[in-house]
Amino acid sequence: MHLFLAPFPVVLPFSVAIALLGFERLLPKRAIDAAAIATALATAIVAALLARQALVHPMVYWFGGWRPNNGIALGISFVVDPAGAMLTTFAALLFVAAFVYGWGYLDDVGAHYHTLMLVFLGAIAGFCLTGDIFNLFVFFELMSVVAFALTAAKLEAASIEGALNFTVVNMIGSFSLLGGIGLLYGQTGALNLAQIGQAIGTTSGDPLLAMSFVLIFTGLLTKAAVMPFHFWLADAHAVAPTPVSVLFSGIMVGLGLFGAGRLYWTVFSQVASITHVVHTVALYMGVGTAILAGLNCLAQRHIKRLFAFSTISHIGVMLTGMALLNNAGTSGFLLYLIGHGLIKGGLFMIAGVLLALRSDIDEHTLQGRAKDLPVTGLALALGGLLLAGLPIGLMDAGKTIMDSALAQQHGWLPYALTLSSALTGAAVLRVYGRVFLGLGPEPDKDTVRASKPDEAEKARPMFLLLGPVFLLYACNCLLTSRASDALAFRAAQDFTGHQAYIDNVLGMTATATASPPTSQLVVIASLPPHASSMLGWVGTGLAITLAAFALYKHRLPALFTRAIGTPATPIYFTLKRVHSNHIGDYVVWLIGGMVILSYAFLI
Repeated sequence: MHLFLAPFPVVLPFSVAIALLGFERLLPKRAIDAAAIATALATAIVAALLARQALVHPMVYWFGGWRPNNGIALGISFVVDPAGAMLTTFAALLFVAAFVYGWGYLDDVGAHYHTLMLVFLGAIAGFCLTGDIFNLFVFFELMSVVAFALTAAKLEAASIEGALNFTVVNMIGSFSLLGGIGLLYGQTGALNLAQIGQAIGTTSGDPLLAMSFVLIFTGLLTKAAVMPFHFWLADAHAVAPTPVSVLFSGIMVGLGLFGAGRLYWTVFSQVASITHVVHTVALYMGVGTAILAGLNCLAQRHIKRLFAFSTISHIGVMLTGMALLNNAGTSGFLLYLIGHGLIKGGLFMIAGVLLALRSDIDEHTLQGRAKDLPVTGLALALGGLLLAGLPIGLMDAGKTIMDSALAQQHGWLPYALTLSSALTGAAVLRVYGRVFLGLGPEPDKDTVRASKPDEAEKARPMFLLLGPVFLLYACNCLLTSRASDALAFRAAQDFTGHQAYIDNVLGMTATATASPPTSQLVVIASLPPHASSMLGWVGTGLAITLAAFALYKHRLPALFTRAIGTPATPIYFTLKRVHSNHIGDYVVWLIGGMVILSYAFLI
């Protein structure tokens, strides 16, 4: 048993962060970098040991030995189940990659950057492992506060403005989450997730319970950047340092959905009205997010904003899978989350390469200026193909499971999600063609801004390509067999087991289940055999076609381009007007999303 290791993924990064801050004046700068990398790697190893043990039996660690008495929990617990431990491991490995990429990054601030990053890692680990709803809020808030500071780390006007938008929107989400927790505590007198779930039981028709659900999920969906709670993400990505963007898109936004799933399955899953709302609203909110954010992705020319909208679109795909409320959808979500995190981490590092070597991030300004970086270009193209649905890698494995499960209930959804993936892939492939091959029309000189060298990130040739190449390689070559599907399904079983979770936490009974045969993983429904692979190839082909159209439309007959562009013009005009860059508008849309969730209970 490795139960004594349960607090270490939180304690270790926090302790080293404090030590680095205290001794920064005595330590060489490269020693600070090395210590941060070693800490993240040690955290990943500890989390991996916990995950391995949790696959045999989920574990519960009670701080101070304060165990439940007669089903009443007064102490604070970490619940180490496979899903939480695996995501902690993945997050720590992503931090390792970000630290390696950021070797020597922001040297002028000493150890403050590394301290913030390690606190960020500890907060993520605590969020994944905690079994207490108030501590979930504490780690959620700590994650947010550190993210605000990291977004503004460059202390430039644009960075501070992006961090301000991020702060205002997410703080409203945090207050919403805290309000929902307060309502739950008032109803149940408990903060332990298992005890709350046991107290609520199958209660239905309670307006306060519905209101607590709306407030809690508003906060978590804001962190996940689901439409219409998403406006902060693109602004933050556009100005955040590249290693920070890797973590935002790679793991942080996905944790919002993970937290929503954790609270639904442990607390609300037995309430019929809430289950109906989650399934219906989350399903259509997810597919709407996927398609609209995909269209917005295609309209961007700032490469980091383009990647940000791609993240929002794929978060919509994940939400759609989770909305199925079964093991297949949840296991597909877990695989998709990790695969997408690896791909998006690599793509943001490639954006950092362009900033470091070409002092710019605008697609039009960079046209043809990266022809001498063929390896970087090929890595970008591979990332675009994977986002489009190329049927290899972890993300495709997750989408295959979700598609088959979605088709059983809603036969049209896999095709809608294929379209959304093609839109994001097309945007990335268009960047590849324009920036690395010099394709497309000459940009209008009035719209091309001069490069500003002071915006460039520091060039570190040794590490520029190491991160993106490794992450993209890992996505395609590691754990892509049927064993990864079985592993994800095993994690999903414990994640979705409401009563088993309660028994394990409050009663300490053995609730481990044997690993299921892999034949149980995918339910073959209305999709024909190999349809998921076919959809992947269709999405890839559609993405290539859309990218080629964007690059060569100036050579096509005007009547043809007008016929295609005219229906899209009002859509893009509306999306541009909605994304106004005004904080007040963002807040209005957030409140509107909360109203939508509330209205779902009324109807």
